[in-house]
Amino acid sequence: MNTKPVIILGIESSCDETSAAVTKDCKVLANLIANQKIHELYGGVVPELASRAHQKNMVPVVDEALRKAGVRKEKLNAIAFTRGPGLIGSLLVGSSFAKAMSLALNIPLIEVNHMQAHVLAHFIGRESGVGSREQTPNFPFLCLTVSGGHTQIVLAKNYLEMEVIGETVDDAAGEAFDKVAKILGLPYPGGPLIDKYAQEGNPNAFKFSKPNIPELNFSFSGLKTSILYFIREKEKTNTNFFRENRNDLCSSIQHTIIKILIDKLVAASKQTGIKEIAIAGGVSANSGLRTKLIETGKQLGWKTYIPPFEYCTDNAAMIAIAGYFKYLKGEFAGQNTTASARYRL
Repeated sequence: MNTKPVIILGIESSCDETSAAVTKDCKVLANLIANQKIHELYGGVVPELASRAHQKNMVPVVDEALRKAGVRKEKLNAIAFTRGPGLIGSLLVGSSFAKAMSLALNIPLIEVNHMQAHVLAHFIGRESGVGSREQTPNFPFLCLTVSGGHTQIVLAKNYLEMEVIGETVDDAAGEAFDKVAKILGLPYPGGPLIDKYAQEGNPNAFKFSKPNIPELNFSFSGLKTSILYFIREKEKTNTNFFRENRNDLCSSIQHTIIKILIDKLVAASKQTGIKEIAIAGGVSANSGLRTKLIETGKQLGWKTYIPPFEYCTDNAAMIAIAGYFKYLKGEFAGQNTTASARYRL
């Protein structure tokens, strides 16, 4: 069994954030993220601009992560990178850099599934005194993984064996938040703004129908369309409808999306008999979802787990942690590996 500390450089570039992290076993020594503000001008992520920004940011971010961690590149044991899923141009920048650096240093290369890394973010700090067995899920557990591009219920059997038992058939929950925010005229990214205004509103002020999707799958495209038509009808008679009802409207929309998510999670728990329940992904930073998970957990006897805010959104620390567990198993990639926009969990 390996007894020496394992130092991993993690690289994340699946969408519009260039991130690099350095970990020693499960302890994070540095976790840097370079955001791309340019997308705010277009109301959403522009793939070509994202990949160009990654090319500009990659070297400075990795260099600063190593500097902040106090680790020379020669001390690295391996490099972990996001193979997918994500924007292909962005993924190619990260994967190409990781492959070149691992080749130059002659150290192992580890490919990581972005969604698996979100789940494993719960184990950051577990063996460093920051986390504990009371603060991290026990296997098997269910993880509701919600982000701008994905919505899944994952059955985690161990660190590396996971099964998707429910997922969206169209839009992701985070995408629904941002698209609805755009309908309302809110700037990008609109999801956090809906959350902010929702805290001051009445969640029962307006009713929106919830889709009837079989089994444990989700759908948000119909809800998004119904909200669009609702706003259009209201503004025909009152052009100030949104401004006059902003908080109540945001609260009602958020309440509906969260209810869809939690109802499916409840169904998954009943179906599997598992009461170890976690959330992960960018939308797990939503205050309404975090509160509802805790409330539901208390009602149903769940043990609930919510990651710290800094590990909810895309970050390289979760990539490095996933890489650490794969390193222990000797699961390394070759130089012939390539980025995959639809890399399945």
